[in-house]
Amino acid sequence: MVSTTHRPDSAEGSVLAAMRNPKRLRIEALAGLVVALALIPEAISFSIIAGVDPRVGLFASFTMAVTIAITGGRRAMISAATGAVALVIAPVVKEHGMDYLIATVLAAGLLQIVLSVAGVAKLMRFIPRSVMVGFVNALAILIFLAQVPHLLGVPWLVYPMVAAGLAVMVFLPKLTTVVPAPLVAIVVLTAATMVFALDMPNVGDEGELPSSLPTLLLPNVPLTLETVRIIAPYALAMALVGLLESLMTAKLVDDITDSHSDKTREGWGQGIANIVTGFFGGMGGCAMIGQTMINVKVSGARTRISTFLAGVFLLILVVGLGGLVAQIPMAALVAVMIMVSVGTMDWHSLAPKTLRRMPIAETSVMLVTVAVTVASHNLAYGVITGVLTAMVAFAHRVAHFTEVVAVHEADTDQDGERDTRVYQVRGELFFASSNDLVYQFDYLGDPRNIVIDMSEAHIWDASTVATLDAITTKYAAKGKNVEIIGLNPASEARHERLSGHVVGAH
Repeated sequence: MVSTTHRPDSAEGSVLAAMRNPKRLRIEALAGLVVALALIPEAISFSIIAGVDPRVGLFASFTMAVTIAITGGRRAMISAATGAVALVIAPVVKEHGMDYLIATVLAAGLLQIVLSVAGVAKLMRFIPRSVMVGFVNALAILIFLAQVPHLLGVPWLVYPMVAAGLAVMVFLPKLTTVVPAPLVAIVVLTAATMVFALDMPNVGDEGELPSSLPTLLLPNVPLTLETVRIIAPYALAMALVGLLESLMTAKLVDDITDSHSDKTREGWGQGIANIVTGFFGGMGGCAMIGQTMINVKVSGARTRISTFLAGVFLLILVVGLGGLVAQIPMAALVAVMIMVSVGTMDWHSLAPKTLRRMPIAETSVMLVTVAVTVASHNLAYGVITGVLTAMVAFAHRVAHFTEVVAVHEADTDQDGERDTRVYQVRGELFFASSNDLVYQFDYLGDPRNIVIDMSEAHIWDASTVATLDAITTKYAAKGKNVEIIGLNPASEARHERLSGHVVGAH
């Protein structure tokens, strides 16, 4: 027997290896720069959604990225201010102000640590592949839809600029991969805009960039039960949404890089990052799937260095080089995100050949996940709905694998009448398959003694025990005896423990 030990991540080993490899270090540094440039308009727009100053989102992105680079369990994954978190916390800012927002972020971080230590990351194993595919496809659609406002009601020059950016990113990698194509596209289009004085929307139009460093803050809120009552629902929602998106993104990166990550560490790492962000007056956040795809899939980053440098470059760009960054045309960033959208989409899952081959239930789960995510603009809602749909589909499918067969009738009694009838129950018995079990027996026509052979069945839950009790009770009401035989040890233990004690058994 071969024993294999998985080492999810060695932070020190991967970072030191990259530091000794100039080529790897260059890739990580340039990837971090591209991500930082892409983060700026995103963080500003998410700040607007949350109803806070753009500096709150930008500083949150800096502190989240730098902290998670140290504490996270999935190297090369990007965490920053996100739209999902912005939607959750927006009502807190509107109704109670910034101090309550900071308190909410701190509480959410603490909850994430507690939930992660309690083992919530292990629930990832229950997310089926069809939900993951739907998650990825919905992500691609949302990334593209987020660019649409930047393509409507804009000067006509924006369209050829976007096309030029796309052309650079499509054809440059065929010539060289020394410098990330998205970075080249951003630099070239920015230079063209400045040299020819082109009038088009730029990063500066999205919001004012900060001119000073973030400072340490403490929320000025009363330490009362009323404060807990106000922030608790939003903190819990933020913690759950952040964990779900981060763990899903970590799993996606695992698949792309053919490596494993420590999901529990990623969970409490997100909590620590949110606590640090809260103390610096940030709006909190979680893993950013679009920027992670830029970092890992487009730019080829694989270590924590890229994540750390993304945060550092972001702060340098917005504080030290704000005037230059403000001149970056939005057309360049839109082109980058469109390429990310195209690269993120799982086109194989949409191919007619694949759709014909896949079971209808699997395709339905994927489509439901996509539809709910796109409709709500919330990946967490889509994933939860997709998992519930998959559970129902699985239960429906397994329920049809159960059958009851009248095997034979035993010897007759002294009057020549049938004395015993044997039924054999086959399949997995749980709430979905056992509810109809009670109707599979002939209570009036059967003889005095009934034997139910369970040697080819397994009892999984209390619903099945309740059903067997109901069958026994129905026969007893007719003056007939029931004997249940052939139970495997686990089923027998469950039956002995629950029989006669299940509420609702008749």
